Amino acid sequence: MKILILADNFTPEIVATSFRTHEHAKVWLEEGHDVTVVTCVPNWPLGKVFDGYKNKLYQEEWIDGIRVIRLWSYITANKGFFKRTLDYVSYMVMAVLFAWRYPKFDVILATSPQFFTALAGYLVSRLRRRPWVFELRDLWPESIRAVGASNSRVLDLLENLELFLYRKADRIVALTNSFRRNLVARGIESRKIDVVPNGVDLQQFNQDRISFDAREQLGIAKDAFLVGYIGTTGMAHGLETVLDAAELSRERQDVVYLIMGQGASRAQLEQSARERQLSNIVFSDSVPHRDIPSVYAALDMSLVHLRPDPLFKTVIPSKIFEAMAMECPILMAVEGEAAEIVERTGSGICISSGCPESLAEAVLKAASDPGGLAAFGQRGRRAVTTSYDRRVKAREVLSTLLSTRGQVSHRRAAA
Repeated sequence: MKILILADNFTPEIVATSFRTHEHAKVWLEEGHDVTVVTCVPNWPLGKVFDGYKNKLYQEEWIDGIRVIRLWSYITANKGFFKRTLDYVSYMVMAVLFAWRYPKFDVILATSPQFFTALAGYLVSRLRRRPWVFELRDLWPESIRAVGASNSRVLDLLENLELFLYRKADRIVALTNSFRRNLVARGIESRKIDVVPNGVDLQQFNQDRISFDAREQLGIAKDAFLVGYIGTTGMAHGLETVLDAAELSRERQDVVYLIMGQGASRAQLEQSARERQLSNIVFSDSVPHRDIPSVYAALDMSLVHLRPDPLFKTVIPSKIFEAMAMECPILMAVEGEAAEIVERTGSGICISSGCPESLAEAVLKAASDPGGLAAFGQRGRRAVTTSYDRRVKAREVLSTLLSTRGQVSHRRAAA
């Protein structure tokens, strides 16, 4: 089968969409299928083109056997509703305009979170007369409403478009059961929705892949208790809570908080930390994906945090599977389905999001219980090995793609 993937983000960008798409595509190649990815020039999250690339109209490269087509897009930093929307729309327009130039394919997979990619998938599917699968990574634009980034009238219009795309998709692959329930409650047929959560590449995320001493590079003492947040520092993540917790525990100089990543809130967070003279918090830029296992190995606990909003109870941050694979205990400050996974697997501690007192208290309690932390880590590794192997999840999505091609071919033959 020949698979065309539309994805706004792809390797070498350090973001969950890129990781899942790349790792799934490699498995599909191993299974004997051809994969082409249509994406932008890498620039996320700062809106700066990566070294070695230019924002040209059309260019191609090959990555791990995957044909990668990069199209021109309006580039901006990952902040500000209007400019980001221009970015998304420009990708959609270019993806449709160049549909004639893509190699032959049997099925399209269009992946969110922003659904202008899904709209491109729908339009290309009509132009090239091929079925398409909507991979639903986030309830966008509802997530924009949750962080107050735009007015409600615009979002109402976008939500109407969102529902249109759900109805028009031949199949939907939702990353959480909560997403599926949300769609069914809004009138989408349950039979067309498959749930395939994220997973982790167990070959990359294991103790054998520790390549450097992250604490030494970050200047953090070996005997400090290190709690780390690794990921986007955006509006949805509510990382002001981490600063508040660090301030509450500032007398404990043996406890250090790490925030590693870039995003819309990073500069503001650093400025606030300086103004409060928080010496127990360290900021670091993102590292290449191959180096993230070494960072997890340096942590005593991995913090997962989102703002306290009902919408975020529906998401499962992919970083929890990476931490579990590296036997790193999780401090889960996201309620809902993600917390249920941590509780069920016994891989960490769950607290309320947006509560610095609970965060500081949980960190200090964990610091005094090394045996309990080790048990969390061991149970986490067992759980991902059993239930969240990325290769298994890739084959589940492949099954959906194969059945979609078969169902559509059958309908056409019957017609």
